Amino acid sequence: MNEEKTSIHTADAPAAIGPYSQAIRVGDMVFTSGQVAIDPATGQLVAGGIEEQTHRVLQNLQAVLAAAGLDFSRVVKTTVFLKDMAHFAAMNAIYAEYLPTKSEPAPARSTVEVARLPKDALVEIELIAS
Repeated sequence: MNEEKTSIHTADAPAAIGPYSQAIRVGDMVFTSGQVAIDPATGQLVAGGIEEQTHRVLQNLQAVLAAAGLDFSRVVKTTVFLKDMAHFAAMNAIYAEYLPTKSEPAPARSTVEVARLPKDALVEIELIAS
């Protein structure tokens, strides 16, 4: 099975700051790169705490999914990286606003605490959709 690998890109999410794509499609699967709370209009980390950053991260991911012709209902797996696990409840409440959790099966998810994130962000999220 030799399925073509294609890059997904949108100006509505932050440009890659390294040698990677915002997302890659292989067959019916889309794999996003991790998104931090960078405002695509300014290129800067959004002001505020975990709530503001989580909203921006999910808005960035929403834009990448839209560029791939998908939305959050197609997400099958997420990975959340938190700078401080004490932010879990606040992040989780905002996450539940964006990703389906009641009307259809919620995506599988892993959440881990990390020592540091790019731009000293508080949260980074990556996802897989089909």
